[in-house]
Amino acid sequence: MTRDDRSNDGSSNDGSSSDDPPRETVSIPNEVELPRLLDFYDLQDAEHTGIHEFYGNLRDGELTTTRCDDCGAVHFPPRIVCPECLSDDLSYTSLPHEGTLHSFTEVRGTAAIGMTDDTPFVAGVVDLGDVRLSARIDDASYEDLEIGDPVRLKIVDIDGPTDQDRVFYRFVPV
Repeated sequence: MTRDDRSNDGSSNDGSSSDDPPRETVSIPNEVELPRLLDFYDLQDAEHTGIHEFYGNLRDGELTTTRCDDCGAVHFPPRIVCPECLSDDLSYTSLPHEGTLHSFTEVRGTAAIGMTDDTPFVAGVVDLGDVRLSARIDDASYEDLEIGDPVRLKIVDIDGPTDQDRVFYRFVPV
């Protein structure tokens, strides 16, 4: 705005004062695409994760984790550095496909965004001997389960918003 655009009292011809901050109108979209951060499942290739071999093994039907070649520690999830001795000399080792239900709960209400269509579902901790891991327990309701129940690995293919073929693990009662 030039001096000529203002009246003698300092206001502009549009009614705003020269001391007013600038104002702009912006539009927002009718739909918002979910950000990648809200996708529960990792991108599973070497470009995006140091544990891509875990996903490759899972895709091939094998549940694995890493074992430290220096101290022998086994941890789940797989690591790229041993949290016990800080060695990066790790190799993949197979885990059993059957274990026992160590604990469990029912997810009834709020689950992750985009994952609320199938509540309630059971989430549990599965004891596989060397490790305990958390997993969804499919094909059973909370009332059907007891601590100590045997469960078996189930591999699920992820149909999602990326071009990658992704997989994850769950368990089902034996």
